[in-house]
Amino acid sequence: MQNSQENKIEIIRHSLSHVMAMAVKKLYPQVKFGIGPAIENGFYYDFDLPRQSSEGAKAGLSIEDLPKIEKEMQVIISQNIDFVKKEISQDEAEKMFASQPYKLELLKTVEAELQQPTIYQSGDFTDLCAGPHIENTKEINPLSFKLNKLAGAYWRGDEKNKMLTRIYGLAFSTEKELTDHLHMLEEAEKRDHRKLGKELDLFLIDPTVGMGLAMWQPKGAMLWRIMEDFWYQEHLKNGYELVRTPHIGSRKLWETSGHWGFYNDSMYPPLEVSQTLKDSQEGKKSEIKEEYLLKPMNCPFHVTIYNSKPRSYRDLPIRWAECGTVYRYEKSGELSGLTRVRGFTQDDAHIICAKEQVKDELKRVANFIIFILNTFGFKEFNVYLSLRDPNNKEKYAGNDEGWEFTQKVLEEVAKEQGLNYKTQEGEAAFYGPKLDYKIKDCLGREWQCSTLQFDFNLPQRFDMSFVNQRGEKEKPYVLHRALFGSFERFIGVLIEHYAGAFPVWLSPVQVIILPIGEAHQKYGQEVLDLLKQNNIRAEINLDNDTIGKKIRDGEMQKIPYLIIVGDKEVSAGTVAVRSHNEDLGVMTAEKFIGIIKQKVENKN
Repeated sequence: MQNSQENKIEIIRHSLSHVMAMAVKKLYPQVKFGIGPAIENGFYYDFDLPRQSSEGAKAGLSIEDLPKIEKEMQVIISQNIDFVKKEISQDEAEKMFASQPYKLELLKTVEAELQQPTIYQSGDFTDLCAGPHIENTKEINPLSFKLNKLAGAYWRGDEKNKMLTRIYGLAFSTEKELTDHLHMLEEAEKRDHRKLGKELDLFLIDPTVGMGLAMWQPKGAMLWRIMEDFWYQEHLKNGYELVRTPHIGSRKLWETSGHWGFYNDSMYPPLEVSQTLKDSQEGKKSEIKEEYLLKPMNCPFHVTIYNSKPRSYRDLPIRWAECGTVYRYEKSGELSGLTRVRGFTQDDAHIICAKEQVKDELKRVANFIIFILNTFGFKEFNVYLSLRDPNNKEKYAGNDEGWEFTQKVLEEVAKEQGLNYKTQEGEAAFYGPKLDYKIKDCLGREWQCSTLQFDFNLPQRFDMSFVNQRGEKEKPYVLHRALFGSFERFIGVLIEHYAGAFPVWLSPVQVIILPIGEAHQKYGQEVLDLLKQNNIRAEINLDNDTIGKKIRDGEMQKIPYLIIVGDKEVSAGTVAVRSHNEDLGVMTAEKFIGIIKQKVENKN
């Protein structure tokens, strides 16, 4: 039943994109049409809108035009228009779309794939489309959709092509679902980590330094340090050893690993390290060309450390972990705060083990991932088991035996751990199957974070081996694994999940002391010193402001506890405590310290 409902709403969303195109055509008759598919939660259509002479010098659309288009869509829906599917010849299609250059380009693709053009007619509007569509516009609930944003989009996603205007719409089965989703979007806007990151002085991205490269303000750096210290402690408890590797590696390393060829669309060009910048500026040529590349991942370095000396079955399993900063190419238009960057720090680990150790190691990692996610407040997550495409085996590294074993053991572990998982055939990386963990934040949005992945490529390319109990050389199994995924992305998700109001144990500033007047500052400083002696992250506000303004500022900064000190507190040697707009009363500083320590110990 659920699949049927999901298919129905997808068809309605697709049909709404056509209704929107009909409305745009009526309002802007000279428009040229791109494509208009259904997407998650809605639909879009790409338009090439010429300068509208009837509206003076105005070109294209603005967000203010969307209600007008939406109103026209309502009129069209009310007319109970049929969607009629037809298959026509290539010649007929070319004549029909003679004034639509983007459709003519799509027709060439249809012809090249030896397909027959399919059109849908809706009243006086015809579109090149394979469907499916609803039979009649009366199937659309006119109160369950809304046009919500505009964006620029290069034709066919190629920045060499013309930029078109993309209109996005939301569509659901019921008006309530739409209302709930709009409320979620409103809440998401309040929680946007880019906005909160600036307001709370957590991080900065500045074009002078470079887009996609985050700099951490003192509070953000403290948040990072809290997380990293916790990460190191838990890894050492869980039997990992720490390694560290450079930010760059020689071209030979990346050629050996295969990244030079198969990962080159995510890597930056080589650095010439056999000469200085000055030599290069002066046009001098180096006698020996020595090229290095910024690393896109840590794996080849860890494998090189493994291969630095002979290994025995007694050495296995090896668990090596590193918070290693990597660099990957991203188009400037696709960068987004901390969740899409060019330089980021992976909480990486590689487990090198024998076949008989694989299952136990997978279970250990699966338990570790759940522990980490739960500790940071993520109780809900979905798991996706990515398998290779059985009809295209030649594109994958490794052999059938290895793939069958690893895919089977990953699924066994997922079942035995009681994970809510879905299999995704054909979604495995070329080098091995994996389990991806997508956490759900407080708004129910999914975020890709933790991953657990096999690698058949590196053991093969680097000729990894160990001496087994029979005295023979054997290839180990290599497991990649990340818990946060990357610090940047995970922190971005944390900011949005908590709306910047972190639990006490994570808060960069746990307490702020607010003296009511100048006469109370000395006592406030004594309380501050006592808190710091007890490893509590505290600050004092000595500004010459009213206590009301100081309280508002502390709450705006989302600091968990505000301590107010005035005449009564000074004379009694106590503190007045507030938390999240709630008055917790007067108590001794020692009692308050106990409350904080318990919160930190319980990770809340």
